[in-house]
Amino acid sequence: MADTKKYLLGLDAGNTVIKAVLFDLQGRQIAVHALDGQSSTPQPGHVERDLNELWDNAKLVIRLCLEAASVSPADVAAIGCAGHGNGLYLLDRQNEPLVGIQSLDTRAADLADTLRAARGEELHALCLQEPWPSQTPVLLAWIKKNRPDLYRRAGTVLLCKDFITFKLTGQRVSEISDMSGCGLIRMPDCVYDDSLLALYDLSDARELLPRLLHPSDVAGKITAEASKLTGLAEGTPVIGGYFDVIASALGSGVVHSGEASIIAGTWSINQVLSQDPVVDRNVFMASGFAPGRFVNIEASATSAANLEWYVREFVERGGHHDDPFGYCNARIAEVTPAADDPFFHPFLYGSGQGADFRAGFYGVAGWHGEGHLLRALFEGVLFEHRRHVEALQTAGVGFERAILSGGGARSPVWPQMFADCLGVPISVATARETGALGAAIGAGVGAGVFPSYEDAVGAMTSVRQTYRPDTSMKSHYDKRYRTYIRLVEAMRSVWNDMATKKS
Repeated sequence: MADTKKYLLGLDAGNTVIKAVLFDLQGRQIAVHALDGQSSTPQPGHVERDLNELWDNAKLVIRLCLEAASVSPADVAAIGCAGHGNGLYLLDRQNEPLVGIQSLDTRAADLADTLRAARGEELHALCLQEPWPSQTPVLLAWIKKNRPDLYRRAGTVLLCKDFITFKLTGQRVSEISDMSGCGLIRMPDCVYDDSLLALYDLSDARELLPRLLHPSDVAGKITAEASKLTGLAEGTPVIGGYFDVIASALGSGVVHSGEASIIAGTWSINQVLSQDPVVDRNVFMASGFAPGRFVNIEASATSAANLEWYVREFVERGGHHDDPFGYCNARIAEVTPAADDPFFHPFLYGSGQGADFRAGFYGVAGWHGEGHLLRALFEGVLFEHRRHVEALQTAGVGFERAILSGGGARSPVWPQMFADCLGVPISVATARETGALGAAIGAGVGAGVFPSYEDAVGAMTSVRQTYRPDTSMKSHYDKRYRTYIRLVEAMRSVWNDMATKKS
């Protein structure tokens, strides 16, 4: 009897929002439901979440998504989950939630600096990544040093989406895309390594690491309990899942070596696929998701979150605009770019170049209006993406075109600015929920609905529009980018003074 299953369910768990999206086998979105969770800051620099609330929200979005779709749960072929990378999600020895630390946490900043200074080169040689504050092994080492009571109770180290997979299937597993993204496996072999753990001072943590899968491997099946709680059919396969930036690349249509995915979301994500990971200490990280499939990633929290801040603080205040992002795009469209336009540094949330970096507008004159400020903000975000792209290119990872996704891709003006500034065609994916779609694509591969990633991506993704570079704008952006970089260098000492003089 032919298999009549028609749908794939993708889950996307970010630092706050969790989404359930049901797709048909052509990648069309059938239904979606999302819920925003709560973070807590028990101490300065600590950003945590209640794992019971995360599971409550996951159960609810799945159930409401299925109800909105009005489809039989038995018609769902498989389920995949994508989740934010890094952070630390610990179960105790009885498999109960112990602590959930998000990837916005900075408690381990001093420890990261110490490890980087003492062992950064050795660590990079093994995992192609250097220590940073919310990196999973750095947080675990911080727990071991500062909360030995919690460390003694720890039973399993999971990442965000792994906790949801555990609650759906009862299986304590993770997979190579997330584990390579957090620096816990040896690259390019994508396996656990005792010498790597020793460099983090975590030689005794080997027993805490979960069973390691490839992302599209079936991790387990929906349990009877999870079926009652979510509405999913008992026995539905659930795959290992994905580091969300990898899922977003797949969901936007990027699958072949040499193809590029740019995500203009909370973070500036710039990634290029390759058969082998690039080995360069100037590249932020490399992640593997299948044999001969690696993603080289340059990223920082310097992208569309800056626009969200502007909208929240200045446009939505008082509820004056029903379409605040449309309002911003309209103001920019009224401006003719000029050499004396103001600049903006998009460092509201710091930078990988320095945690003390600050945002700011520069060169504002009396004849500049809101449209000029907004264009400066869009340019500043764009210039940080360009800086990351140049780091990849310097490391030998170039590309001739890219697919843009994330909130910035929904702007009618930003994609053209990307094309003009980067000098390559920029396509925008049809799907809005690319992370959930990428997870669903992997679920389709894992369940045998599609024979390969290429087949799944070809069937379930498409391009909405392609923007080609306007060569007349090249010199404009080149000159302004050089000035932008000079301004960054000029402000370094000022930002450092501001940080050291905090009360």
